[in-house]
Amino acid sequence: MKVVVTRAREDARELASRLQAAGLEIAVCPLIETDPVGPSELDVSGYDWVIVTSRSGARELARRMRGRPRHVAAIGPGTAATLRENAIEPDLVAATSTQEGLAAELPRPAGSVLFAGAEDARRVLVDELGADFVPLYRTKELRPADFPDADLVVLASASAARAYGTLGRPTPAVSIGPQTTAEARRCGVAIVAEARPHDVDGLVEAVKAACG
Repeated sequence: MKVVVTRAREDARELASRLQAAGLEIAVCPLIETDPVGPSELDVSGYDWVIVTSRSGARELARRMRGRPRHVAAIGPGTAATLRENAIEPDLVAATSTQEGLAAELPRPAGSVLFAGAEDARRVLVDELGADFVPLYRTKELRPADFPDADLVVLASASAARAYGTLGRPTPAVSIGPQTTAEARRCGVAIVAEARPHDVDGLVEAVKAACG
């Protein structure tokens, strides 16, 4: 079975290597890339919580952060791992890797909260917590002319789902979570499995099941 991993190149390595270890033929063809936006420095010293919801957000936060908040929260294990790679230990890693899951686990009252993420990120955390928001990167959707033929495509974000939908390919996909699934179906993409949990571990198991 041949599987296409569509994550941004800097985030694709772990997923691709684990799927290869499971005996699958893997092609990496990114459907998104990110560009930094926002302030060159970010003073977080006045916040009770700083929240990041992606590996890209974690990298950009670490690069620009000045001072330390009381607490840092990550949407899931992949984001937490990237924070740790940059010497930031998260105080909370959501068990359910969605904004809703993270919001449910934060203490109430949460105090002053900063959500640092993608320019077009969903505003669930902002609305529910009254959080400040700062964009740290912009996601660009790609349209590769030579997208590989395969048996299955892996979609790890709603942006990737939109980009894949524009290609008009018939190959079905595995999705990382409910927002990605909803966007893929809206774009006419057949979803054959959804990761549970909504992270790399869940994606690996969902792909193995779909290929079984």
